[in-house]
Amino acid sequence: MAKKEQRIIIALICKDCKSQNYVTTKNKINAKEKLTLHKYCRRCRKATQHKESDKLD
Repeated sequence: MAKKEQRIIIALICKDCKSQNYVTTKNKINAKEKLTLHKYCRRCRKATQHKESDKLD
C-alpha cells in the first residue's frame, strides 16, 4: 500500500495587500499551526508578513 501524503501545497498571501505571492509545501504532521513568514511582496514593494492559505489561485 502507498503511504499517505505528508506534505501539502500551500499559498502564502500578503497581510497588507492580500495578493498571493508564493507557493510552497509544508509537512502537515510536524507543523500543525498556520505558517507565517516575513517575505518580499512585489505589489507592496517591501518585506511584509505572509500568511498561509489553502486556496491556490
